[in-house]
Amino acid sequence: MSIIKVKTKGQVTLPSRIRDQVGLRTGDILEAKVEAGKITLIPKSIVDKHLAEGLADIKAGRTVGPFNSADEMIAFLEKRTKSVKRAKK
Repeated sequence: MSIIKVKTKGQVTLPSRIRDQVGLRTGDILEAKVEAGKITLIPKSIVDKHLAEGLADIKAGRTVGPFNSADEMIAFLEKRTKSVKRAKK
């Protein structure tokens, strides 16, 4: 157990041993809740689920393009949509 002091503006410093145990880094987000008279801090990720999935696709190489123009991209999407519709029939 660690004892910490509340500073001005309600600031507290979490000991490095505790931060390391849960993998907290500078800039990470925490959710603060009061439960049964105790303050609970829960690490949170503020990344939209779809954004995270998109970044995972990029890292895995599941991308198309780049396109030279918006028209080129639209033509690609229209062609792909037609082929998907045909495959569903």
